Amino acid sequence: MPNGAEPDLARRTTGSAARRPHTAVLEPGRDRPAGRPWIDDPYARALRAGRGPLYLRRLPPPDRPDRAAGEGELLPLDVERWCAAPDAVDTRVLDRCTGPVLDVGCGPGRLVAALAARGVRALGVDVSPAAVARTRRGGGAALRRSVFDRLPGEGRWGTVLLMDGNVGIGGDPVALLTRLRAVAAPGSRLLAEAAPYDVDEHLTVRVEDAHGRHGRPFPWARLGAAALCRAAGAADWTVTGRWTAQDRTFLELRRPLPGHTAPPTTGGRRRHP
Repeated sequence: MPNGAEPDLARRTTGSAARRPHTAVLEPGRDRPAGRPWIDDPYARALRAGRGPLYLRRLPPPDRPDRAAGEGELLPLDVERWCAAPDAVDTRVLDRCTGPVLDVGCGPGRLVAALAARGVRALGVDVSPAAVARTRRGGGAALRRSVFDRLPGEGRWGTVLLMDGNVGIGGDPVALLTRLRAVAAPGSRLLAEAAPYDVDEHLTVRVEDAHGRHGRPFPWARLGAAALCRAAGAADWTVTGRWTAQDRTFLELRRPLPGHTAPPTTGGRRRHP
């Protein structure tokens, strides 16, 4: 899932809240030292245990420390689902994948491992050592690296996955999608998961557990389908599909072939099987 306060993590990867946030009820735990986001903070401990509860806490933006809409709210992170085998909704996404597949912010690697079991060449990338280790233990290939760093096979990936809220990586979805356009092969697809409701937010957050232990703040974003369509158009991706299953919303994007230009994207609802 994610991204951190440090430069490489302001570019990071994996998983995010699939449900509406609720008002914070936890104390921040300010007496505890803050670890690096997604590396030695509660996220790493939760992945090793395979369970939460775990949250992103909304913080005031650095340029407005006096106020922020929704400050203190908690965004639940679905650690148990990420650490389990792919469910029926995940399987519909996997069925659309053509190799080779790059899973950005692969987390504990359920999708990478499932693709490997199907005989599809796939690689997960994540900045979290705990995520990479768990992916490899599960039978998937994974690399500890930011998506904004040099990656293997740049320009040759047939499918790019951006699941579990990872459109928020770095807090700038257009920059992320532009980067992924350079990673993907011409004519390839990007399968992205949007928030299941209409939202377009650029946030400052931190990972926090039920005891108030937390990592450092970092930029994040949450986009519903309409906002993700707009970001895709700004990054020269073509929206070719959209579907919803069990309160999870997905978009299929295509990188145009050379000589083709992505048509304007309005964010209107389109349903595909």
